[in-house]
Amino acid sequence: MRTLAADFYARPVVEVARELIGCTVTHAGASGVIVEAEAYHESEPASHAFVGLTPRTRTLFGEPGRAYVYRSYGIHALLNAVCEPAGVGAGVLIRALAPLSGLELMRARRAAAGARSLRDRDLCSGPGKLTQALGITLALNGSDLAHGPVRIGPRPAAWSEPRVVAATRVGITRAVELRWRFCAAGSEHVSRPLPRPRRSRRTVV
Repeated sequence: MRTLAADFYARPVVEVARELIGCTVTHAGASGVIVEAEAYHESEPASHAFVGLTPRTRTLFGEPGRAYVYRSYGIHALLNAVCEPAGVGAGVLIRALAPLSGLELMRARRAAAGARSLRDRDLCSGPGKLTQALGITLALNGSDLAHGPVRIGPRPAAWSEPRVVAATRVGITRAVELRWRFCAAGSEHVSRPLPRPRRSRRTVV
């Protein structure tokens, strides 16, 4: 399959996060289209890289186009794409996918993990769900997203020009004002809470 080259990721992380909407993730016989992603950068305190280079964040400060996979709350492995030039701590959290292929494999993996719903719309509608569905584990941390087991490919024809909405990120308590969460508008596979449109400011005369 065609994959995104490292130079795609070697750009500002917010730019990459937006442009990943509509791209595909493939691993172990299953794939999906990215419908939700969040950007994180070392300059803001919600990012793991904010604390600097540590054994945990080493991958984030490495070469762009690598997978940064970490465990969240001691339960879920979460998939991120490392961005910006090496030495800059930045990554995009892949938050949700629209299932594309291997749906029965996804259902089997999610069922084995104790999933309550195995409907198509619920298989990958969250960062922990999608890694379960695709069989992504911590062992894949640092792997190459162009040539490794987990691969991210360009947008298929049906997703060539997705309408993307921006919102604030989910599940954080710092840098909450940044609108660095990007979602495919109207997708039923986006995680909850659904993104809210920015309220327009009325001018008082």
